[in-house]
Amino acid sequence: MRHSLPAQPAPADGATRWTLAPSGERLLIVDLHAPDLRRANLAARRAAAAIGAARLPFVLDIVPAMATVGVHYALERVPFTRADGSPYAALERLIGTCLAEAWQAGAGHADEAEAGRVIEIPICYGGLHGPDLAGVAQACGITESEVIRRHSASLVDVMMLGFAPGHPYLGLFDPALAVARRATPRTSVASGSVGLANRQSVIYPSMLPGGWNVIGRTPLTLFDATRETPCLVAAGDRVRFVPIGEDEFRAANEHLPRKAA
Repeated sequence: MRHSLPAQPAPADGATRWTLAPSGERLLIVDLHAPDLRRANLAARRAAAAIGAARLPFVLDIVPAMATVGVHYALERVPFTRADGSPYAALERLIGTCLAEAWQAGAGHADEAEAGRVIEIPICYGGLHGPDLAGVAQACGITESEVIRRHSASLVDVMMLGFAPGHPYLGLFDPALAVARRATPRTSVASGSVGLANRQSVIYPSMLPGGWNVIGRTPLTLFDATRETPCLVAAGDRVRFVPIGEDEFRAANEHLPRKAA
């Protein structure tokens, strides 16, 4: 069963629309359709917020992703009527109502991110910490210094967390940094490594395999289960990378990132 409120595809006028589809017995996927990835991502975060604000008693968890929202639910708690025909149809109706109200309030047309935390992340570019910096510069047709300048000049959204606990996807960067991922992924990438591909960056929160171009590394810890807030950043935050040297990288102590002025 698949339901669409309103019908796809996304229009050319900048509005964002959605479709609803089941994924197993207790998960509903809200798929956002927009003219570009950034607007779809903004809409996914707003859709998640709208569903959360409704405080529906059958919703167990809400997980925003790049352009979708996962809604985990308890089907036995969904109130339904004879007109609905089934609890699942009632689920779609209730979630659809939340989204329709949010869209009527303008969420489907908004282009700017809501005001949130702006976090500066120190990064040591190149050398042992950024073995792919030279290759990225060559692929982009610019110098290594220009890659660093463009990457650190961008104030980008935390578009989602995924792949591993505390692993952020950041974007979108300067169009000049639209480089493909590595042809051969690495089996091990050091924690704190900053990868670049397709105008996005990731920060590896622990030693993991990965195919992103590693251009630098931060001394900060992205995920620590013992902290009150384990993840250093959250979807909806905004990040700016701040270049540091090798000596500063080595001397850095673990601390919360500096808040931008």
